[in-house]
Amino acid sequence: MPTAVSLPSAVTPRPRRHRPPTAPLLDYDVVIVGAGSAGLSAALVLGRSLRRVLVCDGGAPRNAPSPGVQGFFTRDGIKPADLLQLGHEQLQPYTSVAVKPRRVAGVEPLAVGFRVTLEGESGRTSACTTRKILLATGVEDELPVVEGMREFWGTGVLHCPYCHGWEVRDQPLAVYGQGKTVTGLALLVSRWSKDVVVCTDGPGQLTNNARRRLRQQGIQVREEEVSKLEGTKRAGFQCIVFKNGDKLVRTAVFIHAHQHQRSALAEQLGCRFTKKGGIWVDKNAQTTIIGLYAAGDATPGTQQALLAAAKGGQAAICINEQLTREECPK
Repeated sequence: MPTAVSLPSAVTPRPRRHRPPTAPLLDYDVVIVGAGSAGLSAALVLGRSLRRVLVCDGGAPRNAPSPGVQGFFTRDGIKPADLLQLGHEQLQPYTSVAVKPRRVAGVEPLAVGFRVTLEGESGRTSACTTRKILLATGVEDELPVVEGMREFWGTGVLHCPYCHGWEVRDQPLAVYGQGKTVTGLALLVSRWSKDVVVCTDGPGQLTNNARRRLRQQGIQVREEEVSKLEGTKRAGFQCIVFKNGDKLVRTAVFIHAHQHQRSALAEQLGCRFTKKGGIWVDKNAQTTIIGLYAAGDATPGTQQALLAAAKGGQAAICINEQLTREECPK
C-alpha cells in the first residue's frame, strides 16, 4: 500500500521588513492616505508584494450619495459602500496590510522617509514612520448655491454621463452651467437623450458658435435665473423652478462642478499642482516631493471609480519597484 503523505498546513506569510542597506527600519513601507477605490486598490497590490502598509480611512468617499457605481467592470451598479466593503474583505488575507480609521493630521519629511501624525476617531493623536506615502484623498465638489443642488446630488443632480447617462437615457434632461463648459457637457449628454435643455442661470456667456452647435442638436437654451430644484424625498428630483415662476420638468440635471482637493496635505508639503487643481505626478505617480505619490481623483485625468482603482494599482507597482531599487542597490 502506498504510504500516506501528510500535506503541510497553509502558513500565513509574515511581513518582511525590507530596508535599504544603510537606512533605518521604519514602521511601514507605505502609508496610504485614503480608503476609496484608489487607496484600497493600491493596498491590495502592495499587500500582495509583502509590503508593510497602513491604510488611513478618513471616512465616506465622494460617491457615497450615489445609488450605484456604474461602469465598474464585474461590479456594474454595485452600491458604493458595498464596493468598499468588498475591498476591505479582500485585504484580510494580506496580514502586512492594516486598515485603520485614522485622519492624517500632518506629514513631516525625514532624512529617510516621513513621520506621519495620525488622529483617531476619539481625537487622540499618534505617530508612525514610513518610507513612502501615497495620497489617495480624492476631491470635493463645489456645488452651485441653488436650493436643492445638495439635496439631490448623486440622484437627480449628476456629474458624469458615463456614470449615470444610461439610467436616464431617452428622458428629459437639463444641463446647468455657463460658457464653454456647459456647451461641451450638453453636447455629450445629447448622446443619451434628444430632449436636453441648457439652463445657464442668467447670461449664458455662450459664443455664437456655441449657440449654433447647440441649436443643430436641438438643444434649447434657457437663460432665466434659477430659483431652486424641486422634488420630494420619495419621488426625487422633478423640475427646475425659475425665478420668474416657470417650471421645467426634467428627470435629471447634469452639472460640471468646480472641485478642490479634499485634503490639504499636498499643498502643505509644497507639491506642484496643475492649472485645474490636480496634484501633478510624473509617469511613476510621484509628486514633486520625493517619496510622496498620488493617485485617483486627486490627480489629473478622467474621474471614474474604475479608473481611480487602476491608477491606485499602477501607483502601487511604481512604489514597490522604487522600494526594491533602494533595497537592491547597484
